[in-house]
This record gives sequence, structure tokens and C-alpha cells, in this order.
Amino acid sequence: MSHMNDFSQRVVAWYDAHGRKHLPWQQQRTPYRVWISEIMLQQTQVNTVIPYYERFMQRFPDVLSLADAQLDEVMHYWSGLGYYARARNMHQAAQQIRDRYQGLFPDTFEQVCELPGIGRSTAGAILSLACQQRHAILDGNVKRVLARYFIIEGWPGVTKTADQLWEKAEQLTPLQDVAKYNQAMMDIGSGICTRTKPGCSLCPVNDTCQANVQHRQKEFPHRKPKETLPVRKTTMVLLRNANDDILLQRRPPAGIWGGLLAFPEIPANQAIDQWCNTRLGITILQQVVWPEIRHTFSHFHLDITPIVIETRSNPDRVMDQGEWVWYKGENETLGGLAAPVKRLIRELEKQRA
Repeated sequence: MSHMNDFSQRVVAWYDAHGRKHLPWQQQRTPYRVWISEIMLQQTQVNTVIPYYERFMQRFPDVLSLADAQLDEVMHYWSGLGYYARARNMHQAAQQIRDRYQGLFPDTFEQVCELPGIGRSTAGAILSLACQQRHAILDGNVKRVLARYFIIEGWPGVTKTADQLWEKAEQLTPLQDVAKYNQAMMDIGSGICTRTKPGCSLCPVNDTCQANVQHRQKEFPHRKPKETLPVRKTTMVLLRNANDDILLQRRPPAGIWGGLLAFPEIPANQAIDQWCNTRLGITILQQVVWPEIRHTFSHFHLDITPIVIETRSNPDRVMDQGEWVWYKGENETLGGLAAPVKRLIRELEKQRA
């Protein structure tokens, strides 16, 4: 066990000398502030997160302001960060904290893990960083550090490998200075023990890291077995009204881009003029088919054919339904925009200019 103590002591000493201490969520630490940062940092780099985090905190400074907000507005502030289920879960969790815990962030591990969108590692991070409780964490960066240090075989997405990594993470987490230790492990993983070209000479535990000693850093952690992603195709309608507003449709809450604003999609077996007539009650003056663009999700590619439509009439059927929105520019439209939709809107605006 002394080896384990030595590891955590070195990591904490490294943090005192070199760790990050000036990130926005490290100031006035509360479980709420740490929680929002942890969710934003899933799948997203620190430098990308900082401006989003600061804007989000200005608008939603505490659990109640987030819980009481409309989901559309939350999505609007999240727009561009991707993986939108994170924002929907966060909004739901805030409402549960308001309704079950009188707006006070719960402070037991089990209660925190029950909240939507919070798993074992995120709960551990919130309670260790904000409440000094002793919990291990295992985000992507920490997995990489431990997989190399102990040369743990197997892709971390497999249960057997993940269990081994958790066991090591639990053993190494110290009784004191747990917030410093966990923050240091994340910092070492993101700044030193990087996926490619790790800076092993800067690492506080480099002399006992088995991958470093054996020059096998490149092998660990094992990569996910390659699989070819299936391709789906869709046609999107880019329609402007006489005022130059762009017609968008709110996606259903579940599924890809759940709750976001996107262009309407035409079913594969329907002609576009027929769809515009029956669905919107308009006649097409002119249509231009743009080149296909590809958007890649974690589990499939989506090939989008955009069709730009001109019409003189305003679609009368879409005026009073909650699912349709006239986009007048980002600041005036509440609700998040899916990434390829943003890209196509920019293209439309460029062409108009």
C-alpha cells in the first residue's frame, strides 16, 4: 500500500506546483458550479468550454434559475457544444433538485448518481471537488493515465477493463487532499499524458509508470475495435418567407438533435412540391439542389441533401403550431440549432449577401 500512498503524494505535490487553479469553476466552488463544468467537459476541451460556461453561469447562476428556465432557453445557451442530451438531462436534474431537495444540491453519492446524466465518475468529481468527500473519478483522461501506469490490457469501454481501472482508481485515491488529487489526475491526463506524444519527462510518476519504463506508451489504452459506420440519407428543405426569415422545425424531444431546431426533412418517397403543398400549403416558384453535406454522429454518418426553395406565399399552416419557428437570426430565436443547420444557415446568409 505504501506504493499507492507514494503515487498519490507525488500527484498532490505536482498539483501544488503545476496544477490548474484558475479555471472559472474552481472559483467560488459549489456543487452546482462544479456539476455544470463537469457536464460541459464531457467530450469537450477546456478551452472550448470556458466561454460557454461563463455565459451559462451569468444566465443560470444557481439550480433554481436553471430549473425554472424553459428548455428552449437552456438549449440556446448550450447551442454549439454538441451532445445535446447533456443539456436536456441537466435541465431535468435541476428540476429534480428543486422538487426533491428544496433546490439544494444533494450531498450523498447515491442521491447524486440518481440524477439524470450523472454517472459514477461525474458524481465522484462533484462531491470530491466541491465537498471534499473521498470519491474516485475515472474520466477519459484518468483512464489513460491508469491504463499506461499499470499497462492495463483491453479497450476501457469493455466492462472487464473498466472494472480493473475502477479498482486502481479506488485504491490510489488518498484519504486527504482528494480534491487536489482528482484535479491533478485530470490535469496530468489532459496536459501531460496526452493521447499522442505524451510529455513523460514532466510526469510526477514517470519512473514507476510501466508503459514509460517499457516504452509502450503508444499501446495504451487499447483503442476501440474499428467498426464501419452506417450511412443514412436525408433531404432538408431550406425555405425563406417574404421577410427573409427561414423556416425551422422543432425536433421531437427524443432521438438525434432532440428538442433542437432543424430544417424540415422530406420523407424519401415524397416529391418536394407535393410535400410543400400538403404540409405547408404553398406552391414552389423555384428550387435549387445544393451539393450533399455529411454530418457524422458517434454511431452513423448522415448525408444531407439541402434543397433551397423560393415561394411568394407565406406558409399559412405553420403560423400557429409550436413545432414551427421562423428563424430571424440567432439572437432572436430561442432554442438550440443542430450543427449542420447552423452551417447551412450561414451558407444561405452568405448567398443572400
